[in-house]
Amino acid sequence: MTEQKKLFKTEFVPAAEGEGTLFTEQVVIDSEPVTCLGMTFENEEARRSHFTEELRKKLKDPEFRKIEGFPIGSDEDILNLSDPPYYTACPNPWITDFIAEWESQKPEKPEGYHYHREPFAADVSEGKNDTIYKLHSYHTKVPYKSITHFIEHFTEEGDIVLDAFAGSGMTSVASSLTRRKSISCDLSPCAAFVSSKYVSKSPMRSLPRISELIDELDAKYEKFLSTLDEQGKKRKINFVVWSDVFICPNCSNEFPFWENGVDPQTGKMHKEYPCPHCHNTINSLTCERAHETYFDDIAGKPALRIKRIPVLINYIIGSKGFEKKPDSEDLKIISRPPSIPSGIDYKPLEFIKGDMHRSGYHFGMDYTHHFFDRRVFAIALDLRKHLISEYGNYGLFVFTSLLTRLTKMNRFIPKKNGSGVVGPFSGTLYMPPLQVERNPILYLRDKVKTHRSCSYLGYRGAITSNQSSTELSNISDKSIDYIFVDPPFGANLMYSELNFLYESWLGVFTNDKHEAIQNQHQSKDLSEYHKLMSSCFREMYRVLKPGRWMTIEFHNSSNSVWQALQASIWEAGFVIADVRILDKKKITMLQGTHANIAKQDLVISAYRPNGGLEERFALESGTEKGVWDFVRTHLMILPVFVEQNGKAVMISERQNFLLFDRMLAFHVQRGVTVPLSTSDFYVGLANRFAERDGMYFLPEQIIEYDKKRISIDSLEQLALFVSDETSAIQWLRQILKVKPQSFQDIHPQFLKEIGGWNKNEKKLELSTLLEQNFIRYDGKEPVPEQIHTYLSSNWKDLRNLPKDSPALMDKARDRWFVPDPNKAGDLERLREKELLKEFEEYKDAKKKLKVFRLEAVRAGFKKAWQERDYAIIVKVAELIPNNVLEEDPKLLMWYDQAVTRMGGE
Repeated sequence: MTEQKKLFKTEFVPAAEGEGTLFTEQVVIDSEPVTCLGMTFENEEARRSHFTEELRKKLKDPEFRKIEGFPIGSDEDILNLSDPPYYTACPNPWITDFIAEWESQKPEKPEGYHYHREPFAADVSEGKNDTIYKLHSYHTKVPYKSITHFIEHFTEEGDIVLDAFAGSGMTSVASSLTRRKSISCDLSPCAAFVSSKYVSKSPMRSLPRISELIDELDAKYEKFLSTLDEQGKKRKINFVVWSDVFICPNCSNEFPFWENGVDPQTGKMHKEYPCPHCHNTINSLTCERAHETYFDDIAGKPALRIKRIPVLINYIIGSKGFEKKPDSEDLKIISRPPSIPSGIDYKPLEFIKGDMHRSGYHFGMDYTHHFFDRRVFAIALDLRKHLISEYGNYGLFVFTSLLTRLTKMNRFIPKKNGSGVVGPFSGTLYMPPLQVERNPILYLRDKVKTHRSCSYLGYRGAITSNQSSTELSNISDKSIDYIFVDPPFGANLMYSELNFLYESWLGVFTNDKHEAIQNQHQSKDLSEYHKLMSSCFREMYRVLKPGRWMTIEFHNSSNSVWQALQASIWEAGFVIADVRILDKKKITMLQGTHANIAKQDLVISAYRPNGGLEERFALESGTEKGVWDFVRTHLMILPVFVEQNGKAVMISERQNFLLFDRMLAFHVQRGVTVPLSTSDFYVGLANRFAERDGMYFLPEQIIEYDKKRISIDSLEQLALFVSDETSAIQWLRQILKVKPQSFQDIHPQFLKEIGGWNKNEKKLELSTLLEQNFIRYDGKEPVPEQIHTYLSSNWKDLRNLPKDSPALMDKARDRWFVPDPNKAGDLERLREKELLKEFEEYKDAKKKLKVFRLEAVRAGFKKAWQERDYAIIVKVAELIPNNVLEEDPKLLMWYDQAVTRMGGE
């Protein structure tokens, strides 16, 4: 459907006399020799022609077409859309060649060089008010400026960055601006196309003859896009507002929403208002829309649609907008839209009906052209034809950047002090009751200004591939220096459905078989999403160099999706080292295992363990030596000290329970038994590593931490939300570490914290939590060090008293405190015994468990794993509610691994 006719470059030539400048910028056809993958060509067109023929041969290979995610489209449409070898509208067969060339161009590292990076230990806040960001209205972009922080931290110039869920290509933009090489992969042909054009060698500042072209089109369609003002002068229409017509459920009369649901004095849109006929109260959310029959000249047959009427015209005088009610002449023009331009053989395309289709406001919208007003559609076809004819695929890029504001999904929001066009609801196919029909030629004129104001990004270190990330067979093992991904999150966005309108103009469509989403129409539930994401992360693990990093951005309000994503990362073999907030002003370190953090926008830092650890672990697996080797390596990678706003910040990954979790996941993912219990691990951790502020450090790290900590007044603790036994224990540990106190002092605070306790989690009394995890001073022995330090620091009369002083012992009596590691180990062993005793009851249950102790299930699963009793894990997993299993990363990890082992044995 497209043809790359011209390639351009920008040149500065002597200006004409009287222009007031020595040189002027102009764009000419590029005719200079170019070198690509070791071959020299006469110009860019010759380069493209050569590789297009090579791609044509590849498309004839049945095995090539079996690569997962191969798009839907004819060979010619794929070839026309592609710019090989840099971008292909199918899996890119030249990626390995580029990687080899890029590696050979890297400067030689000094002798003894060792790559080492800690997680990016700072929250990132970058806005979206940027010209490049706004150039194309693709869904959900991460601001490229925020990505540059991570790329510069984890890589060096010339390093290779992969984005396996590229979207509009902001990672490529960030890589280009920081002089890194980039590989962008996306399942969507639309996303891959947009991503490629953001970094293509097309003119970003100037478009030759664009003003003349727009003027020609403006003149051609003037009679269709004009209205008369109050003085009878012809004016350009900026936009037309169309109103749905509703049917009163009480009297069955029709009425337009505009005249009844909108208050012109205040600009408010009302949900409820009186029917103009019977005066009964109407609710717009439940009110039925009126339908009408019309002849669809594009489909060539009669059809039904929702009845809509034009109610407002916004026209332009100079740079100001004015409004009028459509008159008889306006209605006549609207009723006679322009015909399909000559030379365009348009065939109607049925629109897919997926999870986003609504039988109400999508009534009668069976074809893609139904998403556009009739005159806009005809003009859009002409715009597309001329833009491609003049500028090749860059013209198509300009055209697709217009699309979201040309559909009927554009909303009109009345305002008291003027009209408001706010565009479509992002990430939806919502059809509003007040729609905006925009003048496409005026919008093109405005959009070209944005394209011209962008920096020239043409960078041949960026490669784009249209494929699924469940199979990256065209990327070599251990060849990528860094990965940044913003993956799909469950049911957040239905990408293939949202992109169908775009792709109907490109001629190549998404193959949704491997689309990693939750979607009823595609029969994909959370488990299928989890399975697909695991396949993607396994491929990313395979191509990433050992010891290198992956950054994952996460934004979803679903705990279960967050846990599925975590489990997918672990199962692939990555180790999570940091979870941090993106785009927040105030820092709050959150636990990577806490359920409520799914409601935050997060950045997850994970790494592929280096080859040395993996080789050693192969020999040490299942031994204590292997455990502590992993812990040392993990501690070495974590940040040592983080300061924010004059406070030291708790590094959550250095806490004992999270170190245990990471060690556990590392073993389970590799099918190895864990040789230590939780209690033995805690004791061993305390005996081997220095502890400060509840965090553990290597000997060489503790010097740096102490040196920096001494100049900081306070430590900012983690933000905790008590919702289960685990978080309750952490909350108690946090408050008792600061202030040892009695049951009576703790109880009122505890009651305030447990309001969000999970409904399936067995509620434990405060006394039980204290007795199983902490120690109460009974006043029979000298006062423990922790209580002594607290009392002597806060009561003047207790300072400098010996620990067996009667006054001190009396003040300390009945206070609960955090035990030292050895005693904590004893408590943990007793607690684990109680948990396993309770798990035995669950094993014999005959029906679904509604309320249970989640920690008992975790302990039981761990024991069963050690004993290779995978059937018990699967049996009990089936007894607990699905949402509990899906929202707990530990249980999900045990269960997935047990199912895998049972299948393998």
